[in-house]
Amino acid sequence: MLFAIVHRYHRRMSSPRLTRGRNSERQAVYAVTIVTRLRRPLFGSTTLASIVREQLQLCDAEGITRTHAWVAMPDHVHWLFELRSDGLSACLQRFKSRSARAVNSIRTTEGAVWQAGFYDHMLRDEDDLLAQEQYIIDNPVRRGLVGNPHQYPHWGCRWIPNLNPDAQTRRAQLAVARGRDD
Repeated sequence: MLFAIVHRYHRRMSSPRLTRGRNSERQAVYAVTIVTRLRRPLFGSTTLASIVREQLQLCDAEGITRTHAWVAMPDHVHWLFELRSDGLSACLQRFKSRSARAVNSIRTTEGAVWQAGFYDHMLRDEDDLLAQEQYIIDNPVRRGLVGNPHQYPHWGCRWIPNLNPDAQTRRAQLAVARGRDD
């Protein structure tokens, strides 16, 4: 199941203690934002941004997630994925921990790379997926880093034949990607 019908929307988490009693659902699709500690612009570096890509791919390879889209901005990461195992908090803890160790190793530093907590939104339907995907892809353009998404090197999306299709075209592309003809 690609979508779960939900009526909740999680806000920015100011404390990891807020994860107590929090529910996440397998097979649900989440849009997550993770911010670097003190908003340090670490991922302007191709080397450090590649760590983000590698760790997202590792989460997919381990069957924890299925990534739909992502972008590593200089001081934060947007990640759109289907949760396949574990809980959302455990998934993000694993990603943040492993990526922080790798970043610190390359920078020969110690300490926190990420702010505590994360912002997440469980998607409700395909329109929500289209909106989140477009938001992620266009983020470097909105921030003024590039003129079009193809110029930005630190992003990925599982469906990229056309970056700005209309909603009907995107729905058809999503249906084909999922192996059915709508």
